Amino acid sequence: MHSISNHLASIRERIAHAAQRCGRQPESVRLVAVSKTRDSDAIRAAAAAGVVDIGENYLGEAVPKIDALGDLALCWHFIGAIQSNKTRDIARCFQWVQTVDRLKIAQRLSDQRAPDAEPLDVLIQINIDAQPQKAGIAPGALAEFAALLVTLPRLRVRGIMTIPRPEPDSDAQRPAFRRMRALFETARPEACTHWDTLSMGMTDDFEVAIEEGATMIRIGTGIFGPRRP
Repeated sequence: MHSISNHLASIRERIAHAAQRCGRQPESVRLVAVSKTRDSDAIRAAAAAGVVDIGENYLGEAVPKIDALGDLALCWHFIGAIQSNKTRDIARCFQWVQTVDRLKIAQRLSDQRAPDAEPLDVLIQINIDAQPQKAGIAPGALAEFAALLVTLPRLRVRGIMTIPRPEPDSDAQRPAFRRMRALFETARPEACTHWDTLSMGMTDDFEVAIEEGATMIRIGTGIFGPRRP
């Protein structure tokens, strides 16, 4: 667990340097620790080192961890594919959902969010490279889709996210990240008052993502180490 603390210190230093290179404050970048396949003890160690935001891909794996770590003030982000039959529990257990790309799913999340809970913070997933196997809406569909989402009463639309096509060189991701930033800056719905989050960048490319405008990055291996088979 000591290695998690060391990894986090290194990641934070790299975030700071990347932010400084483009004239930003390190605090302008929100770090989400992606804990897919990691156990509760690993998340607890990350929390002890200052992590607040935790990202999970699979509901069935996440819920036991959320229950086990209920004594910690963590903010849980759902970052996986969303099935219709899972929306009730996602709306109940998470504070953020980063992978909204269908109106039906958004409507279910809004309808199933408890009235006494804060609105569910959501990001719209963009398929920035038009990959047929990837989830996400086309960039050209964002304005219309976002305008529909902001009408849903139990959702708070915060911005957009993407997982671009893998590249052997992180610098090769710049064009996709730049397109995302341009989209983020131009597609804000007129009725949206909380449009503040551009989620992009993972362990292999987060520094480039920050330089190109990311306000949120999602780091798993860089914090927790390689995943066990």
